[in-house]
Amino acid sequence: MRTRALGKTGLRVSELALGTWGLSGDAYGPVDEREQGRVLARALEMGISIIDTADAYGDGGMERAVGRAIAGLGEIVVVTKGGVDRAASPPRKRFDRAHLRASVERSLRRLSRDWIDVYLLHNPQVETLEGAEAIDTLLELKREGRIKHWGVSAGDIEVGRTALRKGAEVIELAYNLLHCSDLHRLAGEVMVAGAGVLARSTLAYGLLGSDWPRDRDFAPGDHRADRWTKPELARRVDQVAAFRFLVSGEVATMRSAAVRYVLSSSIVTSAVLGPRTVTQLEDVVREVGVGPIYLRDAALARIPRALESVGIDA
Repeated sequence: MRTRALGKTGLRVSELALGTWGLSGDAYGPVDEREQGRVLARALEMGISIIDTADAYGDGGMERAVGRAIAGLGEIVVVTKGGVDRAASPPRKRFDRAHLRASVERSLRRLSRDWIDVYLLHNPQVETLEGAEAIDTLLELKREGRIKHWGVSAGDIEVGRTALRKGAEVIELAYNLLHCSDLHRLAGEVMVAGAGVLARSTLAYGLLGSDWPRDRDFAPGDHRADRWTKPELARRVDQVAAFRFLVSGEVATMRSAAVRYVLSSSIVTSAVLGPRTVTQLEDVVREVGVGPIYLRDAALARIPRALESVGIDA
C-alpha cells in the first residue's frame, strides 16, 4: 500500500482510505454488524492506514465500530466529521461552539481515543465558514489537544475555496471521472495552502463500479433511489460508456480505471473507498494493485475529450 503526505499535517497515510458511510447502513441499506467488523479488520490488514467516518453515521455506531477495530493501533489516522444534530427532529446542521465541543467529546468516547487526528466540519455552508464561531471552536480544540488537525468536508467548490482561505488543513470533496471540475478549479489554491485532499465518491455511488442497466431500480433505503430520476440515471449510465477505453491491458475493470484516475492527481492524498463487504474491498484493492497504480499518460490525455463528448465540465 503506497502512502502520501496528508498536506502539511506531517501525517503520511495510505493512498486508499476506508470510507464508512455505506458500511454504516445509512446509505445503501442495512449492513450486518459482524460484516462491519470484518471489513474494518481486513482494511487494516491490507495496509489501509486512514479511516473516514462521521458522528452521524449509524447515529454514532460507526465511530464505535472504528474504535473497536483500531484499539491499540496508534498509527491509524482517523478522520471524523461533526455538525449534524441527530437529536433534533428532523436532524439539522449545527456548527455552534456548544454543539461542536460536545460532538468532539462524544466522538472521542466512541473512538476510545485521547484525540482525533483530523476533524472535519460536515458539509457546512459558506456562511458558516465566514462566521468566526465554528473555526474558532476547532482552533480552541486543537490548542487543547482534543483534535490534531481540522478541515472541511465540502459539498461544492465555493465551500472548498472558503475553507482553504480560512486555513483548513484538510478538505474532502467529491472527485471522480464524472465529477472532476471542482478539484481541478481548486488545484492551485490547494497547492498554495498545502492542504491534504481526501477524494470521496471515487466510484460515483457505484456508477463507475460495474455495468448498470439504464433503468436500474434501487431498493428501499438506498439513497440513490432519491438522488437520480430515471432519465438522469440513464444519461449518467450513457456517460460512463465514454470512458470504456480506459479498460485495457493491466486496467481490467472500469472500477480499477476510476480509482486509478483519482490517484493520478498529484494533489489527492487518498481516494476514499466505500465497500460494504470484504469481497468488495478485496476486489477493488486487488484490481488497483495489479500493474501501474496510476493511469498511463496516453489514457489521461484522452480523458478531457471524452468528458467534453458527454457534456461534463472538466
